[in-house]
Amino acid sequence: MKLDVVAFAAHPDDVELACSGTLISLIAQGKKVGIVDLTRGELGTRGTPELRKKEAEKAAEVIGVTVRENLGIEDGNIQNTRANQLKVMEMVRAYQPDLCFIPGPEDRHPDHRNANRLLVDALFFSGLKNIDTKSAGKAQKSWRPFHILQFMHNWPFDPDVIFDITATIETKEKAILAFSSQFNIPEGDYGPKTFISGSDFFEGLRGKARHYGHLIGVTFGEPFSYFGGPLPASNFDHLFQHKPIR
Repeated sequence: MKLDVVAFAAHPDDVELACSGTLISLIAQGKKVGIVDLTRGELGTRGTPELRKKEAEKAAEVIGVTVRENLGIEDGNIQNTRANQLKVMEMVRAYQPDLCFIPGPEDRHPDHRNANRLLVDALFFSGLKNIDTKSAGKAQKSWRPFHILQFMHNWPFDPDVIFDITATIETKEKAILAFSSQFNIPEGDYGPKTFISGSDFFEGLRGKARHYGHLIGVTFGEPFSYFGGPLPASNFDHLFQHKPIR
């Protein structure tokens, strides 16, 4: 199955937090999008892996993705090994995305940092035909995405691209709240209070989106860093389509 976009993340709910507004917009534009979670999030203080799986399925329906996969890598132990690279490469070669979203290189959570390093290497190696992978017993063809965008978690960076999510932020927030064991919930439900569970964190997400939207003259935005060199262009049509108020 050929997809236009695949978003990779360390944990179920990472994509929802960081780039789901963009994915919802791309799907509305006719793009086929998939999500691949590296781990089941089994170290999370609240909920269970089984519950988070159900929440991830519900969030995927809200976003409208074509597929959602989970590689089952150990939570809290995302290592840049050949075995883990091959798991990622099998997904890349199976879905052949033109664009991949991955976590940014630095963040407070070690899994996010380690996921970046694993994914950057795996996406490169996926383009080498002499590294063999199989799907359903059949050899896969090499494939390397043409573009990689790194999304922001908690630690900020200077973005190369900010995507206007003004029209999709309410759907994004609905997708986030599909993880009912994790976000915007009273203390005592599913476990003790965590960094992400309180209403302050959830309200801060909208404030963050408003800040980055402000930088491009819209109401809400999601920031990204373009990986691998300058952002390519053959025309400036997108500049004439956007008239930010600055």
